[in-house]
Amino acid sequence: MDKTREILEDLKNGSITVEDAERYFRRAPYEELDYAKLDTHRGIRSGFPEVIFCQGKADEYLVKLYEKMVEADGCAFGTRASAHQYELVKASIDDVQYDTVSRILKVVHKERELRGRVAVCCAGTADVPVAEEAAQTAEYFGTKVERVYDVGVSGLHRLLSKVELLQSVNCVVAIAGMEGALASVIGGLVSVPVIAVPTSVGYGASFGGLSALLTMINSCANGIAVVNIDNGYGAGYMATQINRLATGGR
Repeated sequence: MDKTREILEDLKNGSITVEDAERYFRRAPYEELDYAKLDTHRGIRSGFPEVIFCQGKADEYLVKLYEKMVEADGCAFGTRASAHQYELVKASIDDVQYDTVSRILKVVHKERELRGRVAVCCAGTADVPVAEEAAQTAEYFGTKVERVYDVGVSGLHRLLSKVELLQSVNCVVAIAGMEGALASVIGGLVSVPVIAVPTSVGYGASFGGLSALLTMINSCANGIAVVNIDNGYGAGYMATQINRLATGGR
């Protein structure tokens, strides 16, 4: 989402005044909250507004951050939120939405047009929480997502039945735990970038996702980039950047 373009389009079509636009561009690059410096101009610099990592934040800080972000941009997006944090924010913002699978906590007052297309794939059902974090992040930032779940290499025919779809998108996110082979297989089947996400799913020798991480880093397939263990958000963000380049937008 390009907030600058949105403001200028609103000014052009008369839905806001010149004074409203001027007020927006006069805002400081960040808002000082003592315990945080809210980066209100991140959307202008990068095309993506600031996102809240909810895990570990003090209750009163989290609520205030959501209030400030909604006040500034009319929306807010947070990852790794708990049910307790949802209840706290909901007490202040009625229309906050919480997804128990991805643990995403968001406020959306204006639906975004979904452009382009990326695929989010995961090896097993236990990987779905990370996959949903990736998929919902990409959708929040305006990307159309195709979900391809439970296509791990222990049943390769399941993945091969989706090859036509995977070859038609602008980017593929491949999410897997255990030995993490899914990204390598997909990388050998498509011509677009593959973002590999190792997950902490697996038995003892998976070492909390390290085995999948090492497999993905050492892949012999080309065009694979690897993000951190369980980092669905990072993969969804990068997939959106690639998708925007492919569709000629921001």
